[in-house]
Amino acid sequence: MKKTIYALIASTALLAAGAAHAADKVTLQLKWVTQAQFAGYYVAKDKGFYKDAGLDVTIKPGGPDIGPVQVLAGGGADVVVDWMADALQSREKGVAMVNIAQPFKHSGLELTCRADTGVKAPADLKNRTLGVWFYGNEFPFLNWMGKLGLKTDGSPGGVKVLKQGFNVDPLIQKQADCISTMTYNEYLQVLDAGYKPDQLVVFKYEDQGVAVLEDGLYVMEDKLKDPAFVDKMARFVKASMKGWAWARENSDAAAKIVLENDSTGAQTEKHQIGMMAEINKLTAGSDGKLDPADYARTVKTLLTGGSDPVISKEPTGAYSNVVIDKALAK
Repeated sequence: MKKTIYALIASTALLAAGAAHAADKVTLQLKWVTQAQFAGYYVAKDKGFYKDAGLDVTIKPGGPDIGPVQVLAGGGADVVVDWMADALQSREKGVAMVNIAQPFKHSGLELTCRADTGVKAPADLKNRTLGVWFYGNEFPFLNWMGKLGLKTDGSPGGVKVLKQGFNVDPLIQKQADCISTMTYNEYLQVLDAGYKPDQLVVFKYEDQGVAVLEDGLYVMEDKLKDPAFVDKMARFVKASMKGWAWARENSDAAAKIVLENDSTGAQTEKHQIGMMAEINKLTAGSDGKLDPADYARTVKTLLTGGSDPVISKEPTGAYSNVVIDKALAK
């Protein structure tokens, strides 16, 4: 009888110990579908970096009908990947989201034009039809046009905005003179369609001085009052940055990990390998900590976008170093 009691006590103790050391659950909402743009997170999960940090991470793909802001505000994720333009506008409208880390140091956004249209410089965009993404991606474009003094309502002397799907069809089918592209995705699609680089004219937003920070990690502000949440996010950020570093050192292998996580089967190995090589250029130089100069440039761009700026006042509390400082100190 005593042996049975002791066995029960020992079993209960083991169960309690196991529960005490259960991995902390984290749900990450991506800005877009599964692709190399988010390789660092898939690598961290695949290579056990999250597990080693005591985390059980669920990665939720995004899409045109799945906005990270709405998911975060609705409690559907602990942390989301988003562009700062979208995050700052949402914050001004009452969604108190805060940047806790910035894996992407550089911007991949650009405007790609057919050379045969005669567009050679930004001034040549006047009276052109330009493909623009929406769902929060239009903000940098609108600010750039404001800086150039070009109206976007289709009136003479301005530009006609074509609401672009997340593809390159308007350029290929010559419905638009220029379209929105990312260095790591749509630009590669244009090349795959048969265009040569010398048949294209590309305006990188960074070169035009209107780039905004892309692909940062955001949480709800009130969550940062909880030390346990801060610790969990610090472990998540540290493991994620380890994933990004691994991806830069093992580019092709990282692309293949992404492919293994693409449940749709829509991605191809060639495209993901090319995308991964370009993405690695954007994360290079980042330890995850937001550069105040990059933040200031983003805010200035969004505040000085002509008659309809993305934000109307200087943000306060839009980013916090409490998580990244803890992550870097570990």
